[in-house]
Amino acid sequence: MGKTNDRCPLQAECEKKCEYIHRELDCPYYHVNARPGYEIDDQEERRRAEWKEAEEAEYEARMSLPRTIETVTGEILDLKREAGEAILDIGARLIEAKGMLSHGEWLPWLTERVEFSERTAQNFMRLAREWSNPQTLADLGASKALALLALPAEEREQFLNETHEVGGKEKTVIDMSARQLEQAIKDRDEARKAAETAKAEASLAEQSRAKMEADMAMTKETLRALLEEKQRTDQDVDRLQRELDELQARPVDVAVETVADPEAIAQARAEAVAEMQAKLDKAKEAKAKADEKRKEAEAALEQAQVQLKDAEQARKNAVLSSDEDMATFKVLFQQSQETANKMHGILLKLRNRPDQTAAQGAEKAIKALAEAIGRCAE
Repeated sequence: MGKTNDRCPLQAECEKKCEYIHRELDCPYYHVNARPGYEIDDQEERRRAEWKEAEEAEYEARMSLPRTIETVTGEILDLKREAGEAILDIGARLIEAKGMLSHGEWLPWLTERVEFSERTAQNFMRLAREWSNPQTLADLGASKALALLALPAEEREQFLNETHEVGGKEKTVIDMSARQLEQAIKDRDEARKAAETAKAEASLAEQSRAKMEADMAMTKETLRALLEEKQRTDQDVDRLQRELDELQARPVDVAVETVADPEAIAQARAEAVAEMQAKLDKAKEAKAKADEKRKEAEAALEQAQVQLKDAEQARKNAVLSSDEDMATFKVLFQQSQETANKMHGILLKLRNRPDQTAAQGAEKAIKALAEAIGRCAE
C-alpha cells in the first residue's frame, strides 16, 4: 500500500500513493517526466550511473565482436551524425541560455561555466539558427558550414551540389579546405558582381546604341532635305544666271520698248540687270549656305556612323562580360596572371643563387604548368 512521497517533486502531478519511496527512478511516471527543477538528486545520480554502465556494456559487447571494415564504417558514420547533432544542440542551448541570463551575466557564464569564447558561442548559435541538416553539417565540419553562411540561404544547396574551380582543379565543397571554400565563395561573388556590372553596362550600351541609331536616322533625314535644298538652290542659280545673261544680251527690255528716250531706256535696262543680279547673288548665297549645311550634315553622319560602330562593339563586349561563366573566367584569368608574375619574380631570385638547382626545378615546373594550360585550349 503506497503513501504520499514528500521527497518527490512530481507527487502533485502524479496524484497517486507512491510505492517507490527512495527508489523513484523505478516509477514509470518519474522516469519519463523528471526534468530540471523536478528531479531527485540521488535518483538522477543513479540514472547517470545506469547510463554509463549501459554504454560501457554496449562498448564491451561491440569490442568483443570481430572488427570489420563495415563495423568501423558504421561507427564513423554514427559519430559523424552525432557530431552534427551535437553542434546544433549546443547552439540551440546557447540561444536558450542567453535568453535566461540577465544583462552582464552572459560573457562570465560563457567563460566560467561552459568555457566558450564569445566568438565560438556566436558561431554555434549561427549554425543552430541557419542549419537544419545535421548530417550535412557533420560532413562539412563547423568551419566550412560557417563559411557557407556567407551565401544566401536559398543558394547554399545549389552551391553545395556544384563543383568549383580551386587551384586549377574542379572540387566539390566536401573536398575543399575551409580556406579554399572561402576563396571559392569570394571568386563566385566577384564574378557575380562583375557580371551584374557588365549587365548594367550592356543595358546602358544598348540604350546608347539605340539613341545613336535614332540620331543617325534623323541626321540622314536632315541630309536628304539639305540635298534637296541644294538641288533647288543650284537650279535657282542656273535659272537666274541664264535670265541675267539673256537680259544683258537684249538691247531693250520688252517692258521699256515704248520709251523713246535712249537714256531712259538705258537706265531701265540697268535697273533690270541690277535687280536680276541681286536675285542671282541671293540665290548664290542660299546655295553656299545649303552647301555648308550639307557638308556639316555629312560630317555629322560620318561621326554618328563611327560612334554607332563603337557603341555596337561596346554593347557586344558588355553582353559578353555579363555572362557569369565568362565573368568567372575573367576573374580566374586575372588571378592566374598575378600568380604568374609572382612566380616569375621568385624565379629571378632563384637564378641569382650560386646553386642553380632550385632555379632549374622552378623553370621545369613553370614550363609544365604552361603546357598544361595550353592543353586546356585544345
